[in-house]
Amino acid sequence: MRKLIILAGAALGLLFASCTKEEQRTLSVIPAPLKVELQQGVFPLNPETGLYIDASEGDKKILKDYLAASFMKLKPVAAEEGHTIVLKQVAQLPEVNSSEGYVLTVTPDQVLIRATSGAGLFYGVQTMLQMADEKGLPVGIITDEPRFAYRGFMMDVSRHFFNKEFIKKQMDALAYYKLNRLHLHLTDAAGWRIEIKKYPRLTEFAAWREFPTWKEWWNNGRRYEEEGSKDAHGGYYTQDDIRELVAYAQERFITVIPEIEMPAHSEEVLTAYPELSCTHEPYKQADFCVGNEKTFEFLENVLTEVMELFPSEYIHIGGDEAGKASWPTCKLCQARMKKEGLKDVNELQSYLIHRIEVFLNAHGRKLLGWDEILEGGLAPNATVMSWRGTEGGMKAVDSGHMAIMSPGEFCYFDFYQDAPDSQPEAIGGYLPLAKVYSFNPVPDTLSADKVQLVYGVQANLFTEYIPTPEHAEMMIYPRILALAEVAWSDPSVKNYDDFHARALKEVEALKAEGYHPFDLKNEIGNRPGADQPIQHLAVGKKVTYGPDAAYYPGYSAGGDSALVDGVIGGWTYGDKRWQGFIDKKRMDVTIDMEKETEIHSVGADFMQVCGPEVFMPSEVIISVSNDGKEFTELKRMEHKVVKDDKVTFTNFGWEGNAKARYIRYQASSGEFGGFLFTDEIVVK
Repeated sequence: MRKLIILAGAALGLLFASCTKEEQRTLSVIPAPLKVELQQGVFPLNPETGLYIDASEGDKKILKDYLAASFMKLKPVAAEEGHTIVLKQVAQLPEVNSSEGYVLTVTPDQVLIRATSGAGLFYGVQTMLQMADEKGLPVGIITDEPRFAYRGFMMDVSRHFFNKEFIKKQMDALAYYKLNRLHLHLTDAAGWRIEIKKYPRLTEFAAWREFPTWKEWWNNGRRYEEEGSKDAHGGYYTQDDIRELVAYAQERFITVIPEIEMPAHSEEVLTAYPELSCTHEPYKQADFCVGNEKTFEFLENVLTEVMELFPSEYIHIGGDEAGKASWPTCKLCQARMKKEGLKDVNELQSYLIHRIEVFLNAHGRKLLGWDEILEGGLAPNATVMSWRGTEGGMKAVDSGHMAIMSPGEFCYFDFYQDAPDSQPEAIGGYLPLAKVYSFNPVPDTLSADKVQLVYGVQANLFTEYIPTPEHAEMMIYPRILALAEVAWSDPSVKNYDDFHARALKEVEALKAEGYHPFDLKNEIGNRPGADQPIQHLAVGKKVTYGPDAAYYPGYSAGGDSALVDGVIGGWTYGDKRWQGFIDKKRMDVTIDMEKETEIHSVGADFMQVCGPEVFMPSEVIISVSNDGKEFTELKRMEHKVVKDDKVTFTNFGWEGNAKARYIRYQASSGEFGGFLFTDEIVVK
């Protein structure tokens, strides 16, 4: 990065000025290096400091230009003599195992960075720049290499379009924190964002919509507009824009991976070219017609142009959330299934994935897709990006495929990062900095021979609720710093308290550089009560669920004992502490207190997040009994469920005096249906 390099050095640099030999000196470097050996002394920076680069011509130019734009105004010299910073590409470097690794050695007279590749030298430069302060560079040796080869970030530019200058700005930061993949989510229902010469309607029409924000568009007919019309909002990257972005990325050792969605999330394509859908009608379909040969002609033509623009090893094809609604009745799809001997629509989706993979492989590329590409059988050479937890990744690894871990619980930066009422509207969830940092992409149960198949980790920023560059940066930073350390640093050198201190400083540097990070120093934290167990009369008691009122298996929160385990839920139902109900009668539970008990209050919290259809109950009934058969109603509460844009929490409870052995708590849904979520029935 440009000015940030100065700030990282001047404001965030080595804490060593007044250290004695007995004091532990530390580096404020993100991500944390593998091995740091600091000594007394400094390599001072001055106008006479030289720069000597011994590397391939291409890498030499990249490194020279990059350092020329930094605060280190170094004098190119012809030999590694005198007061010089030396970048040296070597054939072998026994100290590290990765080509992206480096050894940085600082003496009072010389700085030497050694690596076997230009990327390794570049990452050594990032560490050097972060180490520097107004005194210079501390003497010592840093030996460092990444934990994972794939260290990625995905930017959704479909839901809201972000121009190429914004993308470049984020690349500067990604490179600075040693991330090396930028995945661009270029196509989705909200807008097609890349020029394809063979299909001009994709950018003349499918790249533009009626409303500036995704939410307005989604809730008001989801119509597209002609480019240049007064109501058109959106945009796209020309092919020249893409070439410029790819070149900019290459100068920072970043690979840009394009995503072209198929077979689903394609409403914009199927409205511009309705003949590719099962019904041939615009505004009707989200999934390509897999039985239609014209679908494959279109996809292959698009991918041909995409591959000409992106030299990346991988082409991401989405593959997620296909509704498959028309495939069972579409004559062409059914004919395809019969001809190919496919038993169901999952295998039909797999047919498309396999066929596209063959096409990509024939052009020297590999297929990458979300974990739904596992359904119906995984394409032979595909790599899985696991977003629905890590299970998809583990399934891929178990079958010998590469996997990139990107589970929503740890890697979806569109979730709230602090108390929802303190943040702009988000899609839901709660993913604070500490949770990102806690992610371990390699489960402890994975055998040693499978570990190498975990290719890496990626954070994702989907932008349904993120309409501006400033908002996007607030969601990215500082969480991407935590992801960078997860992706690069060995677990043995990770420490959250130390990282948090470094992140606080880095946030200030990002602000000074013109980024808009979340203000970490004012973080509120998790929902009150969520961090400590609570005690009440029903803890550990037996809970019985009524007929048609069982909890949803995916949101069990620990099973039958979850509502009396003394654990309060946090800001999101995804934290495995909230129990979800979607059955016909929603929630109907009875707690056996084991003996007649004096009771003064019974209550439970519910949450509402309208986007994912989580609503408050419309009615709650609290009753008691001594025989478990005949119940006396203590309180009936009616509640008008109103849709809003907030994440809200409400307690529905009773207070008074009663004696009973059994307590029954019933909650039902209103006109909007959806899930009910509660965390604990508290009895006092």
